[in-house]
Amino acid sequence: MAKPVIMPRFGMTQEEATIVEWLVKEGDHVDPDDPIAEVTTDKVNMEVPAPAAGYLGGIRYQVGDTVPVTRVIAFILEEGEQPPSVEDDPEPAVESAAASPAVESIDKVPTQASAPASTVVAASPVAKRIAEAEGIPLAQVRGSGRDGRIVRADVENYLSSPTAVAMDPSEIRATPAARRVARERQLDLGLIAGSGPHGRIQEMDVMSFQPERSAPVPTYAVAGEPVLIPLEGMRKTIAERMQTSAQQAPHITFNLEVDMTRTIAFRQTINQQLPAGQTKVSMTALIVKLTAWALRRHPFMNAYMVDDGVLLLPHVNIGVAVALESGLIVPVVKDADQKGIYQIATDVDDISQRARSAQLLPDDVADGSFTISNLGMFGIDRFTAIINPPQIGILAVGRTIERFMPDANQQPVLRPMMSITLSADHRAVDGAQAGSFIADLRTALEEPASIML
Repeated sequence: MAKPVIMPRFGMTQEEATIVEWLVKEGDHVDPDDPIAEVTTDKVNMEVPAPAAGYLGGIRYQVGDTVPVTRVIAFILEEGEQPPSVEDDPEPAVESAAASPAVESIDKVPTQASAPASTVVAASPVAKRIAEAEGIPLAQVRGSGRDGRIVRADVENYLSSPTAVAMDPSEIRATPAARRVARERQLDLGLIAGSGPHGRIQEMDVMSFQPERSAPVPTYAVAGEPVLIPLEGMRKTIAERMQTSAQQAPHITFNLEVDMTRTIAFRQTINQQLPAGQTKVSMTALIVKLTAWALRRHPFMNAYMVDDGVLLLPHVNIGVAVALESGLIVPVVKDADQKGIYQIATDVDDISQRARSAQLLPDDVADGSFTISNLGMFGIDRFTAIINPPQIGILAVGRTIERFMPDANQQPVLRPMMSITLSADHRAVDGAQAGSFIADLRTALEEPASIML
């Protein structure tokens, strides 16, 4: 009997996903949990696994089509079986197991030619994707999952080992995002130096690469005629959510200047005391930690605006906005108020790198209670950010720049000053509440040692 393959729901608020690639051709045989398609939501790319063994058939949608969740996209058929007509497509009563992001499905991957033909390696889809991008033979990776299954951490540990060997020494190592940008810009990856582990080419390496003048014009460049870039995928979702937020949430904004003298010195001190192999503490990591402290003191800022009122949240989960070529994504540092600064620094570095290499999982972008958008590294002095609904607030961080400020004797002295701007939903908080929050945050930023030591 034909088994429907439905478009799974990878997040609580997800309503649709776009098909990026069919990984299996119509008529090909698949085993249970084999990845058969790659889809993208407004946040992450994920694989759709086969719900049963059989032959893929009755593909309902093509690459580029946007499909509502739970809609039938194809069927798994028995040998010689014909797929049902469109009119007979079943309406699934329950979402498939693929809808749960907490469970990694098993992907059976053939080993290298040196292994017996019947041998397979059990690996999660994420592990397979990283291994393929790095050119790593999965047969050489030791699995730590159930029954020896290879998971993402196993591949990453293998990559960090000195014995890591690619399938083909001449193969160019590049992240999926880097390959996509290179295709869009018609660039030869062989000409680009990689800054990632083992020389892996990152998205930013491609974006910053300056080709020779004779290089072809990128496909999106305007050459005499207007070029329409459709709002789709992540860009479409960002446009819809920001329009809704601007129209429905009455924004109230507060701007403060923060003297970063002690914060800069504090960061230098703790980075000098780093344990071996520890990620350096970035300014963003410090801001996340101190914002978490302030949010715990002001629970109305760590909340959602819902139909029935203001939902105060028990966990301080701070989203960190990361700019991508295709838009903006906000991975989340979970329980930021409970973590030390070194752990937060590691988390921020990890989610930022995986965001830029398209390796985030649904859980990485879920359950944020507050958002920080830092554009200081782009030379932006100050800006106002739009709230990410249903959250109550968002903090916009500008660059740190030296300005003359009066000292205790009213004499001008140079101080490293940073602008922070809070946008708050005026339906949930009034001016006094929001103003008290950002004032406490400024105190924390100007005296970080008193908060964290």
